[in-house]
Order: sequence, then structure tokens, then C-alpha cells
Amino acid sequence: MPIALLALTISAFAIGTTEFVIVGLIPDIAANLGVSLPSAGLLVSLYALGVAVGAPVLTALTGKLPRKTLLVSLMVLFTLGNLLAWHAPGYTSLIVARILTGMTHGVFFSIGSTIATSLVPREKAASAIAIMFTGLTVALVTGVPLGTFIGQHFGWRETFLVVSGLGALAVAGSLAFVPASIPRNTPVSLIKQLDVMRQPRLLLVYAITALGYGASFIAFTFLAPMLRDITGFGPNAISLVLLAYGVSVAVGNIWGGKLADRLGPVGALKRIFLLLALVLLALTFTAPHPVLLVATVLVWGAVAFGNVAGLQVYVVQQAEHFVPGAVDVASGLNIAAFNVGIAAGAWAGGLVVEHFGLMHTPWIGALLALGALGLTVLSGRLDEANPIPVSGRPAIVAGH
Repeated sequence: MPIALLALTISAFAIGTTEFVIVGLIPDIAANLGVSLPSAGLLVSLYALGVAVGAPVLTALTGKLPRKTLLVSLMVLFTLGNLLAWHAPGYTSLIVARILTGMTHGVFFSIGSTIATSLVPREKAASAIAIMFTGLTVALVTGVPLGTFIGQHFGWRETFLVVSGLGALAVAGSLAFVPASIPRNTPVSLIKQLDVMRQPRLLLVYAITALGYGASFIAFTFLAPMLRDITGFGPNAISLVLLAYGVSVAVGNIWGGKLADRLGPVGALKRIFLLLALVLLALTFTAPHPVLLVATVLVWGAVAFGNVAGLQVYVVQQAEHFVPGAVDVASGLNIAAFNVGIAAGAWAGGLVVEHFGLMHTPWIGALLALGALGLTVLSGRLDEANPIPVSGRPAIVAGH
């Protein structure tokens, strides 16, 4: 493995940690800054909106910059954003820090695949991308629970200081080992991206993506308060539950990919969204019971992220048929749709908590999952009415 690829993996690990660690810190941030749980939950929404805007817009605006220069600049900005979060004097400055780091996240994963594949021979391109995205998966498995543990025992600010250190390490690694001669793809204009957004069938897939992820994040955003206030877990137990969730996410990614290979993306997504609805509904009843709660969370992690492969493969299939000259753009916009779903789900979850209470988030999330299932069934029927020839070209499945 080229050492430059390790630098990319460290960057992905740092970015993945800062994206999701906020979920475990929401109760502490709310108490420390004197804001409500829904207001603290907005920190998840605003980060995701930063990703959704940053991916298409900033990628287009920075298309002519040398890749190494852009990579290093992004990680410097990411590090500064986390330092701002560490030293944020109040809620408003923390919001600015989250939006800033979210925007760097969007561009990093837009250019990361290109950089990773340029570091290895062509026949090892898929493996290089997989290695880079391992950083994102490992962040969910280890970085998030460890960051939550640090925040609960030493203060939530110290978590962002540690992530800043990871960002600085990624900057140093990129400066030292990423070559300056990385080729760049032809920049894609915002006009070209808008052309993709005019395709009804692609918009339907983006709606499935956003609704499917929003369903999970209505409840997931407030999982830590739920574990504390409903299940009665202490800080250490909460960290362990988040660790268990991360492990199940890693397993679910692999399972979801194999299921999509075997059943096709629509067949896999129908099963996954149905399971997600059932699991979220079950969470409404299992949350007060520690053993049942942990079992539910393990299944939840697998089905919540098991749809990534199917959704990405499906959008590539649709794009190859409807916008064959903009497949990469269509795939990138699906990453934005993931984050629109996260943002909307976290925001809606905050409203539910504020007006109805914590334990209404799971069953309302289940209703959204059923909505994603309904849209998937509709899209599948449209495919049957107008069959889409499936290309033999393998789809690159990116992280969100």
C-alpha cells in the first residue's frame, strides 16, 4: 500500500469521526452551552448541509486546482474548523465550525477516489478506493465511541481537539507523501450538474436516498439522550453501545453489497427498507430494556447503512441510461442526497423531541422508512415498464 494512500485513509478517518461523534456528545453540548437537545441536534443537520452544498458546488469551483494543493488545503481547513469547535465560545461559533468542516468533507470525498486511484496501477484501483473508505468505516467502529468517551470524561471540546490532531497528521502526511503530479478530471460545471437534476428518474432515486437516511437519523441523532434518559445507561455504557452500532454498520455495509449483487439494487433496497421500518418500530418498545435495546441497535446499524451499496449502484445504472455523459456527477449528487437526508432527519427529529418527546422519534422514523420502501417499489415498477440495460462496468461505491 503506497504510504500516500495511508495519508488519505487517515484523512477519511478524521472526517468520519468528526461527522458522527457529535451524536454521542449532544447531551453534553446541550448542557454545557445551555441550549435544548433539538438545538444541539441541529449541529448534525448543519454539518450534513455543509457536505451536501460543498460536494457539488465547491468541487465545481475548485476543479482547476492541482489535486495535491486542494487536498492539503481541505485538510488544513478541516483542522482549523475543528480547532474552532474546540475553542468555540458559544453555540453560534460551534455552528460555523460544523458547517466549515462539513463543506471540506463534501469536497474531500468528491476528489478522494481520483487521488486514490492515481496512486496505484489500474488493476488495483477498486482496492485503493476501498482502502481509503476503510477510514470512514473504522471511524464509525472506533473513532466515534472513543471520541464520545473522551467527550464524556474530559469535556466535549477535547474530542474536537483530538480530531484536530488527526487533521494535522493528515496534512503532514499529504504534504510529505502525496505526489504533486496527480492528474485531474475535466472540471464539471454547475450547469452540467443542473442537467442531471432535471432527470425525473434520477430525482426519484435521490428522494429514496434522502428519505431512507432521514428515517434513521430522526432517531439516531438522539440515540445518546435516549440511552441516558430512557434506558438508564451511564457514559461508559453509552460509548459501548455506540461501538456496537459501529461494528454492525461495518457488517451491514458488506451484507448490503452482497444482497444488492444477488437480488439487484431494487430487490435489496426493498428488503432493507422494510427491515429498517421494523427495527425502528421495535426500538419504540425495546428502548427501556437494556438487553433488548442493545440487540435492536445491533440490527439497526446493519440495516441503516446496508442500503449504501444498493443506492449507489442503482443511481449509476440510471445515470448510464439517462445521462451517460455525467455518471460521476449523478453519483456525486447521490452523496449529497445522503446528507440532505441526514440534515432533514436530524432537524425533524429535533422537532419531534421538542413537541412530543424522545420516544416518538423511532416510530416516526419507521414511517419514513416505509415511505422510502414505497418509492423504491414505484421506481422498480417504472424499470419494469421501461427496462434499463445494465452496463457491465462496475460501479464505484463511495461513502457519504
